[in-house]
Amino acid sequence: MSVVSALPFLKPIHMRTPVSPGRQRRHTLPASEFRCLNTEDAISVFEIEREAFISVSGECPLYLDEVRHFLTLCPELSLGWFVEGRLVAFIIGSLWDQDRLTTEALTLHKPHGTTVHIHVLAVHRTFRQQGKGSILMWRYLQYLRCLPYVRRAVLMCEDFLVPFYQKSGFKVQGPCEITVGPLTFIEMQYPVRGHAFMRRNSGC
Repeated sequence: MSVVSALPFLKPIHMRTPVSPGRQRRHTLPASEFRCLNTEDAISVFEIEREAFISVSGECPLYLDEVRHFLTLCPELSLGWFVEGRLVAFIIGSLWDQDRLTTEALTLHKPHGTTVHIHVLAVHRTFRQQGKGSILMWRYLQYLRCLPYVRRAVLMCEDFLVPFYQKSGFKVQGPCEITVGPLTFIEMQYPVRGHAFMRRNSGC
């Protein structure tokens, strides 16, 4: 299955409602677009991430070389939200093959794994407090249901972010064994398989 055909809620071109010439946009960039990221997006990704994380905690989930690393190995496990061609929010994930996260999960992609480790979700500072993080996560989880080898998604977060991810359907697994300097984390998981609900036009 191609990555494009798996992206949720994209109608085939022949099914889209035609737009009259008088209402067409003056530019060709879509007003809002969701797509997998590639290495050409890496700098934009890191700029958003750096501002979102380093300014708050002094640490960054993925540095630029690590962003490029995962967007080279598994771009199909990323999702970016673009508004008129500008990246405003993104998620980057990779595959993992153990029940719980270990330090190796921070840098490795296990091609035969069935668990998606969500490394980072970040929103550009000018687009925060608008619900974009929740919307992007929902679309990402819908997209993962289209990938037959994925059984669940996991992530680690600080305590104050637990309610945010619980609203997206994640459940607490307990303290994560990974620490970064003084920072400790909670590990959470979301069962991708076993959810019967799926939009008719999901593209799966």
